Amino acid sequence: MARQVLGKGLDALLKQTQEVLGTAPAPEGKNIQKIPLADIVPNRYQPRRAFDEESLAGLAESIKQHGLTQPIVVVYDGGLDKYEIVVGERRFRASKLAGLTDIDAIVHKSLSDKELSALALIENIQREDLNPIEVAHGYKNLMQKFAVSQADLAQYCGKSKAAVSNSLRLLELPVDMQKAIEGGIISEGHGRALLMIADSKKREILFARLKTGRLSVRQAEAAARDIIAPKEAKQSARPAEVVDFEAGLQKALGTKVEVKYAGKMSKGTLVIHYNSLDQLENIAERLKNKML
Repeated sequence: MARQVLGKGLDALLKQTQEVLGTAPAPEGKNIQKIPLADIVPNRYQPRRAFDEESLAGLAESIKQHGLTQPIVVVYDGGLDKYEIVVGERRFRASKLAGLTDIDAIVHKSLSDKELSALALIENIQREDLNPIEVAHGYKNLMQKFAVSQADLAQYCGKSKAAVSNSLRLLELPVDMQKAIEGGIISEGHGRALLMIADSKKREILFARLKTGRLSVRQAEAAARDIIAPKEAKQSARPAEVVDFEAGLQKALGTKVEVKYAGKMSKGTLVIHYNSLDQLENIAERLKNKML
């Protein structure tokens, strides 16, 4: 299937939604309506997979005392005879907890599945409501289901192409490591350090250290480089300037780098390792940025 951009139609839709999320009046033709909570269903493309119960309870209490400060955004689904949430599922859930029977909503007449998915992802990213793994799954969902390229995705989410690529690479980690990032046990930066190590058993060794919470991201990257090529063995056989050069380039590119030469260093080969096409693309992007 040919790649498709999200389209100019989404530009206008995003502008309307941002107006709804801000203090500007609702867009023309999008009057606020009261809709029974029983007639509303969650967004089937909601990228957030976990809602903090304590945070929801706090929002519910605020709604009881002050009411809902912003309407949610929905689209009518004729097949279900229900309204599907576009933006505001957290407010919807908190309103139910607060004991409300209806909610203020702005109704879009029609949205494509692609627009529905894109808006749910972008709105959450802009509010920084998602953990890194949820963001990565949201990106993957849009790319796979709607043939959206990384470049188009980066443009509409306000991210660099490298940032999108780095995010997607987190899904190459084993499930237990992804869950550790989701739970805040380790950070996204720690996850990228783990990705530097191709050998699964060696990666588990670093993961065990990271779970103790004693290593910063920079220390994790240094530990990963040491696991890839132990310092003692390398320094005993290779000049210090070569070791330092490789270490610096590995840090800049986030992957294993080797300088191979015979005899004098005036001629040789620079080897940059990669474990996936996404990682190769990310390396190319970093190199381009360094050259600009």
